[in-house]
Amino acid sequence: MIVITVPSTEFAKNFGHYREIVQAEPVAVTSHNRVTGYFISRKEFDELVRLKARATKAYAVQDLPEEAIQALANSRMDARHDTLNELLAD
Repeated sequence: MIVITVPSTEFAKNFGHYREIVQAEPVAVTSHNRVTGYFISRKEFDELVRLKARATKAYAVQDLPEEAIQALANSRMDARHDTLNELLAD
């Protein structure tokens, strides 16, 4: 993916121009030669929101409620998968 990089002063002066460009490709906005943000199209933003909503969430065990920790500790694999346990025992 091609990303145009532009200083923030240039971006601010020519916002209308970059508003058109962003429909085809993202624009990285810099300040003091460091990227401080990206200007993206509504379509790209909607896709980002959709992907973030579908992302798997991971939790540290200590952040889980005690009931969830106990449920995990007491869970057992279905007997149909005993061959997997045998593979681990080798």
